[in-house]
Amino acid sequence: MKWLIVALLAVFLAIQYRLWVSPDGVSEVVRLREAVAAQSDENARLKQRNEQLGAEVRDLKQGFTALEERARSDLGLISRNETYYQVAPKSEAQPETIITPPAEPPARTAAR
Repeated sequence: MKWLIVALLAVFLAIQYRLWVSPDGVSEVVRLREAVAAQSDENARLKQRNEQLGAEVRDLKQGFTALEERARSDLGLISRNETYYQVAPKSEAQPETIITPPAEPPARTAAR
């Protein structure tokens, strides 16, 4: 009977070792749960992005307002009756230029 108890205790300790210490024990379960949580977060983010892209596709298919806005922002297109103005920021390297009217030509003197 004593040997049976010792054998059962040894099997129990071996199982406990495998459960708590080995690479495929509890630590693996914790790692997999963290990986599943991270993947769930990534899936939720991608699902939201897909919904936004789907809404944009529907807008582009249904009306010209979204298409026109996209053409203006991405391609820089303008409508027929519009005037395009581009305002460039003042560069720090270039000094401010002052445009002065040209000087009047000197008066002609009579030929002698």
